[in-house]
Amino acid sequence: MITISEEAQAHFVKLLEKQETGTNIRVFVVNPGTSTAECGVSYCPPDAVEPNDVRLPFNGFDAVVDEESAPYLEEAEIDFVTDQMGSQLTLKAPNAKARKVSDDAPLVERVNYMIDSEINPQLASHGGKVMLTEITEDGYAVLQFGGGCNGCSMVDVTLKEGIEKQMLEQFAGELNGVRDATEHQAGEHSYY
Repeated sequence: MITISEEAQAHFVKLLEKQETGTNIRVFVVNPGTSTAECGVSYCPPDAVEPNDVRLPFNGFDAVVDEESAPYLEEAEIDFVTDQMGSQLTLKAPNAKARKVSDDAPLVERVNYMIDSEINPQLASHGGKVMLTEITEDGYAVLQFGGGCNGCSMVDVTLKEGIEKQMLEQFAGELNGVRDATEHQAGEHSYY
């Protein structure tokens, strides 16, 4: 479920030495499965472990995960990185905003997962987002742009050179293309 690098494990062991005996770490997601999902790590004293928590053993400590966060922490990675700016823990949880779907899930679920986990995080830097409105019988994903993407002068490039290329690569043989259903109107909300 969660991978913790050797460097991060050693860092946690040092931090936990200064805590009450039996304290572990808790890894969690606030607002899991939503666009506002945030991941975190905190101390988890022995009396804070709940019966339904998942305990993941590591070198010298356990990572404790609450039942609700667990599916959103699939493929999560914690690392301890040192660079010219100093040292810091990094937590990457690609499924925090959208629960991972299985490879044999219906196409619409897999496309929505890709949008939530890969495409919308890229568009968010411009205040934009996209959502799937339908997959047509002839294999086209029809998308609705919102936020800063609505009215943006680069939306056609984003659609064809970005989103469509990613989707056709990931869903080769299942999708034939992508179409935009948005009525674009330029305005103050648009990112230029």
